[in-house]
Amino acid sequence: MSSDRLSEAQRRGVRELLRIAPVIDELGARFQSAGVPLALVGGSVRDALLGRLGHDLDFTTRARPDEIERLLTGWADATWDIGRDFGTIGARKGEWTIEITTFRAESYDPESRKPTVTYGDTLDGDLGRRDFTVNALAVTLPVTRPERVFVDPYGGVTDLVAGVLRTPGTPEASFTDDPLRMLRAARFASQLGFAVAPEVVEAIRAMAERISIVSAERVRDELVKLVCGAHPRAGLELLVSTGLADQVLPELPALRLEVDEHHRHKDVYEHSLTVLEQAIAQEQRVRTDGAADFVTRFAALMHDIGKPATRRFEGGGRVTFHHHEVVGAKMTAKRMRALRFSGEQIHDVARLVELHLRFHGYGGGEWTDSAVRRYVRDAGPLLDRLHVLTRADCTTRNKRKAAALQRTYDQLEDRISRLAEEEEINRIRPDLDGNAIMELLGVGPGPIVGRAWRHLLEVRLDQGPQDPEAVRAELLRWWKDQPESSG
Repeated sequence: MSSDRLSEAQRRGVRELLRIAPVIDELGARFQSAGVPLALVGGSVRDALLGRLGHDLDFTTRARPDEIERLLTGWADATWDIGRDFGTIGARKGEWTIEITTFRAESYDPESRKPTVTYGDTLDGDLGRRDFTVNALAVTLPVTRPERVFVDPYGGVTDLVAGVLRTPGTPEASFTDDPLRMLRAARFASQLGFAVAPEVVEAIRAMAERISIVSAERVRDELVKLVCGAHPRAGLELLVSTGLADQVLPELPALRLEVDEHHRHKDVYEHSLTVLEQAIAQEQRVRTDGAADFVTRFAALMHDIGKPATRRFEGGGRVTFHHHEVVGAKMTAKRMRALRFSGEQIHDVARLVELHLRFHGYGGGEWTDSAVRRYVRDAGPLLDRLHVLTRADCTTRNKRKAAALQRTYDQLEDRISRLAEEEEINRIRPDLDGNAIMELLGVGPGPIVGRAWRHLLEVRLDQGPQDPEAVRAELLRWWKDQPESSG
């Protein structure tokens, strides 16, 4: 290990501890006065050494939840006990979010989806049950110099500086205690850019099926963090290479189609990872705050998952994937439901998958204004994300073809902007609302109003804005052709 790299990590850690000193000194003194040890622990210490510590601080203590809550009362701005069953009490102090957890050891019953929590009495014992050595780090509090102690019983700083993920004990024992740690290895590979030690990889490969006892919600949360990390390809490749993806996201390894002997189609798996990376490069189009956009990223990863089911070999060595976007949207929704995603996230990701090929009907810009309006209408609030996905989906190595595709999409966006200025295209509605339709036709609320509204919407999309008299005339013309009008 380079001494320069170690020294730099130490300097970063000291700077971060000084930055958070006002809150951790007060909290440490409060616990010390009660005769209870307290330590900054885990990811907080790791991130301090990496120079990336945020406003979420994790602590551990011998105190039980009731005593933790008592010691926080009168100091914290707010407290909550949603994690009490796992020994955790949360609090907010100014800009800081704090979680304090009793020393513990948790393990899975072979048939249980929930960890069994037992409390411990020593800091070293608590660190020994943590997932990786880089998270088995602690700084005892208060942090006044005579009493500050950096605790690293498993060589976590060495692994952190080397950028390697290892387990404090054997990986087999660690993953038996909590199988979710296998997925966390992939998540940290994505978030931190760390390599996973060979013995850890082998243990994941041998124990991948054990992830099935973990709840869908916990798997989902780790998968979101992985996809939103700085290096998601590394985490996803680990999932696939170890067989863990077969358990939690089987659609991904299924993309590794055999390339036909004539190489008539590209490697769909590699293509999908490249599209994900290219979508990330354009993320500022969707998120100006710099945060990762899970919806766009996951849509980029899943956009071609319908290809294995729709692949057909045709004459002349052609390979087709007709309607793979429709099939893929259904498959995406099904997988996301199984992982307990919210209805809104399921809808948004699946809709992007369904729409990702729509631009390719644009050709050289032959779409009518009506077609452009429908493109915007169908994308709705997902339009900016669809722009990102469509541009990212160009992975050809042919520079001339790639440049032509980008120019064509530039033209489409220019047309959308022009129509938006002229027609408020993002808020296209029929020129008459439901009340006006009922008054003009002399009908009450019911299916007729909905049908009339949809007809006027189609007219609006086809012809653009119309003057009020023309719209009323069109509605009356439509009404004449309806069977109800004669009744």
